[in-house]
Amino acid sequence: MTVSDIPATGERADLLHSLTLHRGFLRRTVDGLTDEQAARRTTVSELCLGGLVKHVAGVEERWLRFVVEGPAAMHADPDAWATQFRMVDGETLAGLLDRYAEVARRTDELLATVDLDVSRPLPSAPWFEPGARWSVRRVVLHVIAETAQHAGHADIIREALDGQKTMG
Repeated sequence: MTVSDIPATGERADLLHSLTLHRGFLRRTVDGLTDEQAARRTTVSELCLGGLVKHVAGVEERWLRFVVEGPAAMHADPDAWATQFRMVDGETLAGLLDRYAEVARRTDELLATVDLDVSRPLPSAPWFEPGARWSVRRVVLHVIAETAQHAGHADIIREALDGQKTMG
């Protein structure tokens, strides 16, 4: 979906517009990279551009499963957590982008019809207030914030990699 494909009015359109816009920033940041470049770390952190694409896709997928299935959907495999910020053997940037596009397509389909006021209890975790609930609206806002934050990280990594700037 592109920004121009989204209806022009309403809260749902605004949410989809913002999410689509920030996904596009991330995709543009990795445009034209080789797999080797996408896997290269340019800072002391584990972050690489391909890993950021993989992470954002996984976060979006997990939160939208939460919308449908509830807190049990948020369980993450500790081994997968350790590799979510880097590309591993056999992964390609094209493959990660294809997966991200598929996650985005499913998210957009769900957001077109889901009741934004429905809420679910958050899973027990030290970073969530005990007993807190998030509405679908709050989940979407969180996914937008996560995507925007990591698109900014990607821009910094890309600039360190080859001097290319997407957002600055």
